Amino acid sequence: MSTQTIGTQVQEALEAMKSRVIEHVFFVACGGSSALMYPSKYAMDRESEKIRSDLYSSNEFIYRNPRALNEKALVILCSLSGTTPETVEAARFARSKGALTVSLTNVGDSPLAQASEHTVVFAWGEDIDPADSGASMMYQLVLGLLHHKEGNDKFLAYIDSLGKLKSIYSQAWEQFTPNAKAFAEAYKDEKVIYTMASGSNFGAAYALSICYFLEMQWIHSAAIHAGEYFHGPFEILDKDVPFFIILGLDETRPLEERALEFSRRYGERLVVLDAKEFDLSGIDEGIKGYIAAILISRLTRLYAKELVCGEKPPAHHQKIYVEGRILMPAGGCL
Repeated sequence: MSTQTIGTQVQEALEAMKSRVIEHVFFVACGGSSALMYPSKYAMDRESEKIRSDLYSSNEFIYRNPRALNEKALVILCSLSGTTPETVEAARFARSKGALTVSLTNVGDSPLAQASEHTVVFAWGEDIDPADSGASMMYQLVLGLLHHKEGNDKFLAYIDSLGKLKSIYSQAWEQFTPNAKAFAEAYKDEKVIYTMASGSNFGAAYALSICYFLEMQWIHSAAIHAGEYFHGPFEILDKDVPFFIILGLDETRPLEERALEFSRRYGERLVVLDAKEFDLSGIDEGIKGYIAAILISRLTRLYAKELVCGEKPPAHHQKIYVEGRILMPAGGCL
């Protein structure tokens, strides 16, 4: 396999993994950076034969102090700015336990980078090559780990897809922009919007709820797992309650379809983002679900962008921050 299609930093991290015994992978982050890791956690669950994995919020990771955190553990951390205090401390904590640490950040000389043994710098913004995004780097790391340790071939298929991602993403962005604009016009005055998904797509629903609706736009929201919908949350559904429902292409899609079918019977304020509408031509069948998950994450950002960039942005908007960086000024765009 040619390694020219993956970056030097990813290669170096993978070489470090190859030289270690790894029995457990911990994904550690906060907020949107934590949501970024859901697709890779799902991939680990689906693909790994022996290596176990867990996903933790950074501070809880420290206080829980998992017994499996030792010299046979790999800890992958993420912070966009690299300054999230809990995540920086989690990197130090993991190293004190002898674990191998690999951190993803947009800032190569950040405190998180300095606290970690290996750093992978990812690109951030609307116009980047999605092959260089944090979500893509995550897949490269976990699928690369499984390739080297267990001979999993999904890594080769994913690397082969990297050159195709930019056109796929650009087409999807253009395809769904009218839908996002219609959503913004119809829902700009809502006081609450629930989100729902399952599997590798739950991270996108979680980020849309806590980062975009709650944090950035001050719209009440909660991310509901499609598998949990019928165990309490469905009771709040009626024709006036807005739901943003995500359907992916992974093995948990039947959960999302069941939740959508029920919601359509009793609700009217439904927005559906369905990965079956994506054009994933040229992508290996075995990884389409993984590609769809990170594409969904990008498109939920589009919907949030249009909600803020409409003609009548909410009057209470001030400057909006993500991990110390201004992301959305009053009435502005992502």
